[in-house]
Amino acid sequence: MTFSEITQVLHEHFGIDTFSVVNQKSPQPILQVPASKLLDICLFLANDDRLFFDYLACITGIDNGPTTNTMEVIYHLTSIPYEHNLALKIVVERPANGELPKVPSVASIWRTADWHERETYDLVGIFFENHPDLRRILLPNDWVGYPLRKDYQEQELYHGIKVIY
Repeated sequence: MTFSEITQVLHEHFGIDTFSVVNQKSPQPILQVPASKLLDICLFLANDDRLFFDYLACITGIDNGPTTNTMEVIYHLTSIPYEHNLALKIVVERPANGELPKVPSVASIWRTADWHERETYDLVGIFFENHPDLRRILLPNDWVGYPLRKDYQEQELYHGIKVIY
């Protein structure tokens, strides 16, 4: 199924204004969807017999910086039997009060999301609502901050060990 055919199926099911095309020329075309519709769209993509996106290959978290004041989560999907690919992009605002931006977890749809969401949470600081076990996966539990954020400040010491070289 081509990207145009995939978007047509989604338009028919969800309506024309549910998402926007970000890039359709890359090997994995990108659709931007609102975070509020993410679960519904992902369930449809995974369960519809015409699409059958059975594999979540990767989740990428991006911090666009305090000036832009947004963060992104990109989901890289593949249908193994149908051999088509798609990426979904969510853009969320960075809360001004130091809270973490929130995005629904898709771990109930694709089990691989469990670890991908934990990594994005750990390094970028995006909170995945209803995740079954959202905790740090690469850094210690008491680590301060999120290292892939544009405004991250490295600790000089961690438990008496020099961090900055």
